[in-house]
Amino acid sequence: MKPEQFAGTEPALHLEEFFQGRSRAYGLVEDRFGNVRRQFVVDIEGRWDGKVLTLTEDFVWNDGETERRVWELTKLDEHTWEGRTADAIGVATGRLFGQAYNMNYDFNLKMGERRMKVHFDDWMFLQPDGVLLNRATMSKFGIDLATITIAFRKEGATAALPQPAPAERAAE
Repeated sequence: MKPEQFAGTEPALHLEEFFQGRSRAYGLVEDRFGNVRRQFVVDIEGRWDGKVLTLTEDFVWNDGETERRVWELTKLDEHTWEGRTADAIGVATGRLFGQAYNMNYDFNLKMGERRMKVHFDDWMFLQPDGVLLNRATMSKFGIDLATITIAFRKEGATAALPQPAPAERAAE
């Protein structure tokens, strides 16, 4: 899959608009066999300064562990972003087209008391009603280790309930 395949798809994702302010995400980590290993909730505070989107992410894992990660995403042009965070190895590269954003990066993953270099292939897709779905594949040496699934919700946003068609309302 390539981000360019989603050019022109709707609703169009604008990272700097979606993540401006507060949002919350719910996620789970599945091992390569499909077993859920961990779950989390993350509160995100986003600030856009016209060029850099800073995301301060506060994670609470289902085992009680807490974690803070700060991403700085720099918009290079209409479709290209670069990302940096303390545990990333080098620069994350992102491409945005239509409703889809894809970011690839190497990461120094904390595993107990040690760290392991892994690769992330991260995909986000904006859905109607402002729901943002994220699916990331974590691999090492080209072997998939885990899949992370996340659903983002803007603070204060409510999903629109389907409304009956005018003919259905008239029959009520």
